[in-house]
Amino acid sequence: MQYSFFKSLQILERTPAVLKTLLSGLSDDWTMSNEGGETWSPYDVIGHLIHGETTDWMQRLALILDAQSDHKFKTFDRFAQFEESKGKTLDQLLDEFAQVRKANLEKLKALNLTESQLDLIGIHPSFGEVTMRNLLATWVAHDLDHIQQIVRVIAKQYNEEVGPWVEYLRILK
Repeated sequence: MQYSFFKSLQILERTPAVLKTLLSGLSDDWTMSNEGGETWSPYDVIGHLIHGETTDWMQRLALILDAQSDHKFKTFDRFAQFEESKGKTLDQLLDEFAQVRKANLEKLKALNLTESQLDLIGIHPSFGEVTMRNLLATWVAHDLDHIQQIVRVIAKQYNEEVGPWVEYLRILK
């Protein structure tokens, strides 16, 4: 599928509600567990999504649009949520995510981006030149990637309990 601003909004607008429906009211056994080692729990992922909303997507888009800037993106701190989420409940994080996402999408829609603007270039610290279209498509895929991650982490809490059915459950492999 080619990038579509309106189709992207279909996902970006729904992500907060999907995550709230999935996670709100679940016990910590589901939401604070991870896959071991330095992997993330669903709680951690929500904090990460908030950090992206407040420091990444719209800021990078603004850099691309700013004719006076060098268009160089700042490095994104993929682990900032561990400090920023301290002392907050999961429900607080889910509400915060919904609020910052709603505000970002209102700003995004107000830009009335043109097709030619979607081809404008930003400079990613690792990848080099990327288009605004790449950035916006990545925002959508990033949401879906983390929804998949959350569901996988939750499912793996029953990894041993499913017994021989593990053979048929791709999410547990």
